[in-house]
Amino acid sequence: MPSLKNPPPPRKDTSSTKGKKLLDRMRETLQTQHYSYRTEQTYIDWCRRFILFHEKRHPKDMGNPEVEAFITHLATRRKVSASTQNQALSAIIFLYKEVLKQPLDPVKAVRARKPKRIPTVLSKDEVLRVVNAMSGKHQLMAKLLYGSGLRLNECIRLRVKDIDFAQQCLTVRDGKGDKDRITILPESLLTPLEEHLRRVKQIHQKDLKDGFGAVYLPGALEKKYPNANREWAWQFVFPSKTISRDPRSGVQRRHHIADSSLQKAVRSAAKLAGITDKHVTPHTFRHSFATHLLQNGYDIRTVQELLGHKDVKTTMIYTHVLQRGGLAVRSPLDEN
Repeated sequence: MPSLKNPPPPRKDTSSTKGKKLLDRMRETLQTQHYSYRTEQTYIDWCRRFILFHEKRHPKDMGNPEVEAFITHLATRRKVSASTQNQALSAIIFLYKEVLKQPLDPVKAVRARKPKRIPTVLSKDEVLRVVNAMSGKHQLMAKLLYGSGLRLNECIRLRVKDIDFAQQCLTVRDGKGDKDRITILPESLLTPLEEHLRRVKQIHQKDLKDGFGAVYLPGALEKKYPNANREWAWQFVFPSKTISRDPRSGVQRRHHIADSSLQKAVRSAAKLAGITDKHVTPHTFRHSFATHLLQNGYDIRTVQELLGHKDVKTTMIYTHVLQRGGLAVRSPLDEN
């Protein structure tokens, strides 16, 4: 029996965040606020770099001057892009505001210059050439990117319940800016999608027989609806070929297809189609979707809604694309 004069040291309260490392606390906070796994990894990495840059000083002992020095370093020495610098700053602001509860004052640092670039757009003929050079699920995904104006991540995260065949529309959930929206489902894709889903359903039924068949559910839905993750409606439209271990929970399940899979397929198809003068990516289909709708006379507000842009100014970039190549201005050389 321990002596009353020398009582054993009190146990650390591992259930609270008090004894946890800073970045572990940040990880938990990101998960609690439903940030994606990719954002979680990126934010953790930037905060780790920030700490190492200041020779492992604890962020609670630093503030605006140290943050500004790091952000300026990224622009002047590392020569990072404006979007990368903004990403780093967002991560550090999150750390101070949400984890340390020490919000920063407005950060005054040398900012990387944001370039003004015109999006790459394919002609309708070029779109068809690239799509026809693809096959299987990758071709179907490319058609959805172009036909519905989806972002790559929106496409790979589609679930069965998001497709409304009767109304010919798709519901995009948790899009950019954590917004939902409805966009069009091309009539020409109704039958191919139905056939594709029949094959996916067979995979799901086999997974259920093998003791799997549960998918990741966003937010607290898994606790609220404990059996929903095995229901057909919640399954991914484009599932992965293999069952893998969830990096957060450790649970083995079938996730959606990797974004790199479609990226590689689009690059290969562009080469096969002989399009070497343009940098073709999955996002190029979305740019082409918007531009071709405007060419067909649709109102810019309608296009804005379909794309899910918060501000019409973002959609206006496609009017600049329309004005290239003499579509809106006649050259004086042609006036005779």
